[in-house]
Amino acid sequence: MGKNRETGTRGEQIAEDYLLAKGYTLLHRNWRTGHKEVDLIAEDDGLLVFLEIKTRSGLGFGYPEESVTEVKQNHLRTAAEAYLEQSSDHKTVRFDVISILLNGTTVAELRHIKDAF
Repeated sequence: MGKNRETGTRGEQIAEDYLLAKGYTLLHRNWRTGHKEVDLIAEDDGLLVFLEIKTRSGLGFGYPEESVTEVKQNHLRTAAEAYLEQSSDHKTVRFDVISILLNGTTVAELRHIKDAF
């Protein structure tokens, strides 16, 4: 596994642990439809939350959340629509971004941006 993929996998685990500690119920990790993927799907007090997790080990390319472009947002919306058609009774959804900045193996910063788009 490449370094970028390792960083991403580590970030997803950090985000999952964070959400569970906040009382979220994790429903899916890396849910796929076609070529589109949602990193985490969780429930927060009856609300269905689609989460994009972005993790970086430095700021050379900017803050992690800055890479959630309009194109990525549209991919997530499309994936969410497919998920809702298949397996959900939820009427209210939210799209969140969790931005994680690592300093080696330590979390230097974790930002949970609720209702990001």
